[in-house]
Amino acid sequence: MVDSSFRHSAGFGKRMEYKIVGDMLMEGLDCYMPLVDDHGVDCVIKREDGVFIEVQIKARSKEVTDGDAALFAGITHELTPNFYFVFYSERLGKTWILSSEEFLQECVTNKSGKNVGKHSIWFNGNKKNKDTGIKEEYAYPKFDKYLAVDYSRFHTSGNN
Repeated sequence: MVDSSFRHSAGFGKRMEYKIVGDMLMEGLDCYMPLVDDHGVDCVIKREDGVFIEVQIKARSKEVTDGDAALFAGITHELTPNFYFVFYSERLGKTWILSSEEFLQECVTNKSGKNVGKHSIWFNGNKKNKDTGIKEEYAYPKFDKYLAVDYSRFHTSGNN
């Protein structure tokens, strides 16, 4: 039997990019996917007001280490107008949308080590269930303002 765990993990991010862009298309957004992803842009959207925005999609599979369901680390980013992140956690079943500015306000920046200067954001924590004694992951309520059930934020400039 062939071990497909690497194949699954290597392709998960790309599959999620296509799924999320497909969802955006179903909402009527005009989405364009670059052929090369060397600028951290997975999708360009032309909003209804004619403004183009860039989107980077980050996804975590349900297979990640316990406690890391919504940990997104090692992100290189500088403040960029009309730039957004879509963060998706498969295990938590949640999506967060942050502008470039919001991301830089909420993230932590590594001060040392091999990833010095790179950014990380952790949308979840772990707590022990009082009844079962089992550790459970949960989304931090402080990020609820970024939770998204759709992509309406991308439709017009009034949703920034």
